[in-house]
Amino acid sequence: MVVVWPKFIDFISGKYPIRAITLFPFIILSSESDLKDPFLINHEQIHLRQQLELLIIPFYLWYLIEYLIKLLKTGSWYMGYHQISFEGEAKYNEQNLYYLSERQGYSFLDYL
Repeated sequence: MVVVWPKFIDFISGKYPIRAITLFPFIILSSESDLKDPFLINHEQIHLRQQLELLIIPFYLWYLIEYLIKLLKTGSWYMGYHQISFEGEAKYNEQNLYYLSERQGYSFLDYL
């Protein structure tokens, strides 16, 4: 389910500009215009699949732990975030609108 909720995005992101966040079962967008971006929606749908295959709560724990490890390694919140395996899979495949129909389970492991 896709929801446009700019105030929630602002609350979550603080000073960092983000356009969307996926919190199972919702894709929350920062603006109505983002509904028209098929690559953004696909990116977030990839996250939904990742969350489902890890049974939701373990996904968030893994995400946080991996982020903290990458943050310590890089010293940068930005680099740490972009090196998370879940983000790597979603970013690399967001322009392939057929990716989810072709995707093998646990494909995020290829991006560790």
